[in-house]
Amino acid sequence: MDQTARKAAIYIRVSTDAQREEGYSIDAQKEALTAYCVSKGIKHYDYYIDGGFTGSNLDRPEMQRLIRDVEQDRISHVLVYKLDRLSRSQKDTLHLIEDVLNLHRAAFVSLNESMDTGTPMGRLMLGILSAFAQLERENIRERTRMGMKERVKAGYWMGGGKIPFGYDYDSEQGILVPNTDAETVERMYRLYLQGYSPGNIAEMTGLKYDRQVMQILKRKTNTGVIVYQGEEYSGRHKPIVSQEIYDRTMLEMEARSGKNLHAEVNLLTGLVFCGHCGAKMRYQKWGKKGHKLVCYSRQGSKAYLIRDENCPQEHVWADEIEEAVVEDLFRFSAKKQLDKSQDEAETVEMVLQGQIEKMEKRLRRLYRLYGEAEDEELRQEIEEQREELKGLREKAVLEAERKTLSRKRTRTLEAISSLADIWSEMKPLERRVLVDQVIERVTVTDRFVGIDYKI
Repeated sequence: MDQTARKAAIYIRVSTDAQREEGYSIDAQKEALTAYCVSKGIKHYDYYIDGGFTGSNLDRPEMQRLIRDVEQDRISHVLVYKLDRLSRSQKDTLHLIEDVLNLHRAAFVSLNESMDTGTPMGRLMLGILSAFAQLERENIRERTRMGMKERVKAGYWMGGGKIPFGYDYDSEQGILVPNTDAETVERMYRLYLQGYSPGNIAEMTGLKYDRQVMQILKRKTNTGVIVYQGEEYSGRHKPIVSQEIYDRTMLEMEARSGKNLHAEVNLLTGLVFCGHCGAKMRYQKWGKKGHKLVCYSRQGSKAYLIRDENCPQEHVWADEIEEAVVEDLFRFSAKKQLDKSQDEAETVEMVLQGQIEKMEKRLRRLYRLYGEAEDEELRQEIEEQREELKGLREKAVLEAERKTLSRKRTRTLEAISSLADIWSEMKPLERRVLVDQVIERVTVTDRFVGIDYKI
């Protein structure tokens, strides 16, 4: 292409922050660069303006158009107000100059640094200044990292990025806030500890893949902590599950790893604790004879689960403990009678509802009277009645919750009422689910077994 037909390219870039800085606005850069062209007698020039784009890469629309025009030999000069307007990356800057502009005989001019790559000194200055621009960018990144770490240390969420399932990000408070999916997350932990597979849990909770279930269960954010650069910090956000539930879930994952869940389901996983030191006890394969229950204080593989390094608890055969638990469970189910408090709950709830309805009618009458003739005594009586109504409604809510718990307890008792008759016909997973519903904790002290029931 004829050299005289080529034009100068005035390239202007502003980032979001730079638009607020004096001297970096689009108009300011355009004015200075146009004046330079006039002073040098350059009559043919065009503007290439990227507004609101970072200089950390070349993925900018006008930059790409400029590169295409250079490669088609349409450009004689590329002019910028300052070197970092072209790019903040030394690698990208040198690539543009050496592999694009020089290859197509296009000179590069940076007004602020008085640089012209048409001269040897200009090319030397380019390499030096590009290195400084890269250094500044890395310093900014490092300062940003340090600021982020301090933010996380104070318990605030990193901001932006991918928000964990079950939470929303409150930008004003700078913290995570549980949303409607939090109940689904809590349910996932409960189902997993009851023995369900990740695939089953995905189907039951409406997720697409079992891998998503595992990712959510492993996320420590759910316990109220923030993990940043491999370190854990206490977050200001509300946890979805307790640390105990999370630890039990991780232990269950470890117990299941490398095993066929349907072939082997340990009956008491996550429920057994050492009576000497209070640490959890885990199933451990013991040759061909079966499993033993091992106190984590004695096992030592997980330092955070150790309660006493000198714990005297011996390893015990898991099947012996399971047999003792099952026998006690049979005796427990045989002597438990169905709770009769549900009928009482129904009666109390009806009485409270009747009182609430009467109070609401009385308040409506008082409001009408007050509307006809404003009276201070009437106003005070209305306030008193409102407070009393508020108390009745709170009692009704508590009674409804008690009724729900009573029904749940009744269903559980009904399920175990004939446990001894159906136990042999139940699958391992069904047994595991039922035990988790009924038993809160199994404590092993030497060979003595203590059981705390939920009902």
